[in-house]
Amino acid sequence: MARVAVKKLVKRFGQVVAVDHITFEAKDKEFLVLLGPSGCGKTTTLRLIAGLETPDDGEIWIGDKLVNELPPKERDVAMVFQSYALYPHMKVYDNIAFPLKIRNLPKKEIDKRVHEIAKLLKIEELLNRYPRQLSGGQQQRVALGRALVREPRVFLMDEPLSNLDAKLRVYMRAELKRLQRELGITTIYVTHDQAEAMTMADKIVIMNEGRIEQIGVPSELYHKPATLFVAGFIGAPAMNFIDASLVYEDSKVLLDSGFFKLELPDFIADMVRKERVSEVVMGIRPEHVRIVEKKEPEAFEVEVYVIEPLGGETIVDFVLGEKIHKIKYLGELDLKHGDKIYIKFDKKYLHIFDKRTGIAYA
Repeated sequence: MARVAVKKLVKRFGQVVAVDHITFEAKDKEFLVLLGPSGCGKTTTLRLIAGLETPDDGEIWIGDKLVNELPPKERDVAMVFQSYALYPHMKVYDNIAFPLKIRNLPKKEIDKRVHEIAKLLKIEELLNRYPRQLSGGQQQRVALGRALVREPRVFLMDEPLSNLDAKLRVYMRAELKRLQRELGITTIYVTHDQAEAMTMADKIVIMNEGRIEQIGVPSELYHKPATLFVAGFIGAPAMNFIDASLVYEDSKVLLDSGFFKLELPDFIADMVRKERVSEVVMGIRPEHVRIVEKKEPEAFEVEVYVIEPLGGETIVDFVLGEKIHKIKYLGELDLKHGDKIYIKFDKKYLHIFDKRTGIAYA
């Protein structure tokens, strides 16, 4: 297998910089996810690695080889597209076998490999069907089989689950992760779905407007986002953001939003005191907002906007000024629109961002 490294990679389309000096590495056998909104440059990055686009600057390494000038067929990578791209006039067997036939492998070897892959993907009974006779999930497995049968050094996937229904998508996430673990193929996977990225990735590269915002393991991106963008992109429901000012009083640093005041914990206060920050954005995830029964220190009253019952948990939308924020409550709640409740933030999980730059202090 092989590591994949991109160094200061740049790709322009006219005046638009689609990929802007990005650097990251997928280690041997690692499952790396490129995550970001539509238009952030993640698919272009994948196509550059595959050799389907030519970089304007930077380097692409597969193993110990610089591959910038190599055509796709010499890079030893296999790509699975969002559309599956199966040959409609060929049966499943021939779709999977096609990459081996054009390499002129012996018929016996082709047959052996096709059946091995079909068994691995649990599609042995589909080998004599045409793509039009398959469900979306079955077509996706055939597309995977066609890529895997080549035994590539690197597996590239461009949103391969986005055409599946929600239930099948969750199932196939687990199946893809199992396959990657079993086969040990270095994998780079593109998605805009943060749940997909969090559940599948060994490492995530978050992209925004052609640049990398943060690289890390899923838990790191969730608990220690480096920027406002990352904090808002990772997590469902998304993190609550509240504009605030910092007030320095002797040894204390107070956060004043206009609706409430909080004394910042020492680990945050020490960081912002060094910079003498004034205007910030406070972030708190919905699961770290507590509902309390009565007024108590640092608790304050809010109005319920709407209740979203989800069975085992309830999302409470509340009004603060002109913005709606969310609480994730474990269990059921008997609340309705207009009710007044007291809430309190778990200060261990506060995030403070510079309002001007969006960079995290904590």
